[in-house]
Amino acid sequence: MAQLFRPGALLLFKLVVLGVVLGVIVGIFVARSLVRGPLAAGDAPPQPIAFSHKHHVGDDGIDCRYCHASVENAAFAGVPHTDVCMSCHSQLLKDAAILEPLRASARTGEPLRWTRVHDLPDFVYFDHSIHVSRGVPCEHCHGAIDKMPLTRRVASLDMQWCLACHRDPVSHVASLRTQPLPDKRRLTDCSTCHR
Repeated sequence: MAQLFRPGALLLFKLVVLGVVLGVIVGIFVARSLVRGPLAAGDAPPQPIAFSHKHHVGDDGIDCRYCHASVENAAFAGVPHTDVCMSCHSQLLKDAAILEPLRASARTGEPLRWTRVHDLPDFVYFDHSIHVSRGVPCEHCHGAIDKMPLTRRVASLDMQWCLACHRDPVSHVASLRTQPLPDKRRLTDCSTCHR
């Protein structure tokens, strides 16, 4: 019986199949990065109000915990309720057109729909209170927020970025030099962040 394929055809077939599989895997990673791309690249996402941390924190000196009240005792930092904003803006800039969405939220009780800038995947557990209580400053992950007219991501917040700090926290965060740290195995245990 005559041979149907040349001897190198099977090898070529295997290489094509391998290339397709690798192409699909690379395509998935590229697609995921494009979905999160603008934030990873440092662009500020559109928001209902052009909120300036530079003005509120840098110029006016408002402490982060005034608006993000749960950061010290909860896993999430929290977005301030409209009432927190209105505690000042019922008197200051109360007729400014840029704040109309805020006033509408106060009138209707409908919360503002902010776009998360530091959004981690659902399979990642992150607890702000643990990091804050250990002395990790907000700026370590969020950058110089007091100098940002519009909030943008400055760190990748990917697994390797987090692990670099968890493996050697003292060299990444100067304020940790005087803190007692948990066992290093606990800092890098998978279940710490993946629950």
